[in-house]
Amino acid sequence: MTEFKHETVLLAEAADNLAIAPTGIYVDATLGRAGHTKRILHQLTSGQLYAFDQDQAAITAVKKALAPLPANLHLIHTNFRHLQTALAEAGVFGVDGVLYDLGVSSPQFDDSQRGFSYRFDAPLDMRMDQSQTLTAKIVINEWSFNDLVRIFSRYGEERFAKQIARQIERARADHEIVTTFELVDLIKAGIPAKARRTGGHPAKRVFQAVRIAVNDELGALEDSLTQAVKLLNPGGRISVITFQSLEDRLVKTMFRELTSIKDVPRDLPVLPPEAQPDFRLVGRKPILPTAAELAQNHRAHSAKLRVLERLDKGGTADA
Repeated sequence: MTEFKHETVLLAEAADNLAIAPTGIYVDATLGRAGHTKRILHQLTSGQLYAFDQDQAAITAVKKALAPLPANLHLIHTNFRHLQTALAEAGVFGVDGVLYDLGVSSPQFDDSQRGFSYRFDAPLDMRMDQSQTLTAKIVINEWSFNDLVRIFSRYGEERFAKQIARQIERARADHEIVTTFELVDLIKAGIPAKARRTGGHPAKRVFQAVRIAVNDELGALEDSLTQAVKLLNPGGRISVITFQSLEDRLVKTMFRELTSIKDVPRDLPVLPPEAQPDFRLVGRKPILPTAAELAQNHRAHSAKLRVLERLDKGGTADA
């Protein structure tokens, strides 16, 4: 098996902000190569850790790297959108912390055959779960012009979404588009030459959009966070690391809704207990990588960490 270098972003910050209790129950919703998993394990005594990943390659790599697996580490091969069901099957109905490290892991990007990167010529795949049927090839060749425009605009915030989708539509009428470099060339053809010279690689936004669509990343994240807050015990926390604006906006919005005062009549002199939020933000602003981490790991540049805490009954947690 090829060995991949993987530097976990915001390693200490994300795990440590869970305020780990040595006997607690925790979830690493994105196992990857176990950077955060190992950090959490080191702080547990009799506590249990459930680590999820939909990528069998990640599960296999971690089993090998940590062999023999600690008795309190439970690896679960499924998408984190099935968080509640999978934990219930393991007899877990409440947790003290959940950690998310979103996006594509370094090994997935650096494996040239997975099709995530515009840097390698590879089959159009982009599946995080290799057992699913939907691939980037299907999206590019079979989705309608309007659907391509929608995902390029919504998930990639691509200004030239229509022009790129038109290039793809013309090309696939002649032959099937099967490789990443074919797609890169079509993207470049749809973007004016002047625009291609600024803002990084011209294919970056469309590749992000297709990847999000193939894996339903935003839908899965919303589903999973909705379940995570229901599972969270009083005093428990959720740490979420995002790497792009769409993920961060979703997390920020959901956390804001959960920490807002509930609707009550405006003329009440004192807010009743039922109007108080059940959650609080840990820190008003997201936690960002340090200058030292940015210098060491270029993939940390867009990372943001947001942390949510369920208040104990009585709502007396520190602000």
